[in-house]
Amino acid sequence: MTSEKKHLFDQPRNVHRLIWIFFALCALLLGLELIFHRHLNFDEGVFPVEGWFGFYAIYGFVACVLLVLTATQMRKVLMRREDYYD
Repeated sequence: MTSEKKHLFDQPRNVHRLIWIFFALCALLLGLELIFHRHLNFDEGVFPVEGWFGFYAIYGFVACVLLVLTATQMRKVLMRREDYYD
């Protein structure tokens, strides 16, 4: 008799719900940018691409993809044998 406590994310149904909540939040934030498209922290014309609709969402997505791809390449260089510390 094992008394392992079940975690909230052990059930695939809960994981799918969380993923859909993230999708809904992303859609909501993108919709809010459509309504409230103002970037008051930057001088006008310094970076014209910042005025594009969804620029920060696209920029963040591309940055995350590049981080993952870079990390997978770094793993090839930094990885050690399984018995390295033995």
